[in-house]
Parts: sequence; C-alpha cells; structure tokens
Amino acid sequence: MTTALRLEKITADNFDAAIGLTVRPDQERLVAPVLKSLAEAYVHPDTAWPRLILDGDRPVGFLMAFLDIDFAGDGTGTDIRSGLWRLNIAAGEQGRGYGRFAVESVAAEIRRRGGTRLTATWHPGEDGPEGFYLGLGFRTTGEMSGDQTVGELELG
Repeated sequence: MTTALRLEKITADNFDAAIGLTVRPDQERLVAPVLKSLAEAYVHPDTAWPRLILDGDRPVGFLMAFLDIDFAGDGTGTDIRSGLWRLNIAAGEQGRGYGRFAVESVAAEIRRRGGTRLTATWHPGEDGPEGFYLGLGFRTTGEMSGDQTVGELELG
C-alpha cells in the first residue's frame, strides 16, 4: 500500500476497470460482483455511494456504502443507518491495507454527514470476513440481515 490511496466516483472512464475487479475464487460466494453493485447503485441513487479504490492510478478495489437507509425496512424510519454495503478487494491486492482504507473512508464519509456509527454485514463462518471486521473494532449486534451477520463500529 502506498500513500497515494484515493477513492474515485465510478465514471465512463473507469467503469471497465471497476467491473474488471474480481475477488479470489473462494470469496466469490461471499460478495456480489462489482457489476451487480453498480446496478443496485443505479436503482438506489439516493442511498448508494459506490467508489473505486485506487493506489496511485492502479485500481485495487471497490466499495459501496449505503447512506441513511431504513435498515429495518418497516417504513417507520426509526432505524436509520449508514454503512458498508459492499467491499471487493482485488484478488492479487488483498492483505495490503486496502480493506482498512475502504472502511476508514466510509467512516469518514458517515462522520462528514453527521453519523456516529458504521453498520456492515458479512457472511458468517470461518472462511468469511468476520475476523477482518472484528479486527477493525466492529462488534456484532446479534442481528441478522438475511443470512448475514450485522456488525457495528462506533465512530465517536
């Protein structure tokens, strides 16, 4: 990892680079492909925040945050949350701090918007990313979102 890490909006100029990012084959069942995330961002433009992760000019990952959603989905608006929706670090780029940079970037955006916690979900199991999230300070909430564990990081 270099000090030239940055996020970029997905544009026509970097679209092919973004959708070309793939995780390791053993992780494909754990995270949706970037193309699906971009399609979801298209249909949820008010809440999705997709970004390409670059190290210098080299694409190394993709993240998509969700901002101010009704997490319970019950229409009451009593459980508004923001957090990390997707995180795809390219197969050959893992273990270099890019995932940490992604989480820190989403945390900074949530703080900028006045938020105090970052929610993330992940597939449970020893081959999943739970250790990564817990190592960053996330705590499980005891909730499940579909078949995924819900965790939160206090941004205080």
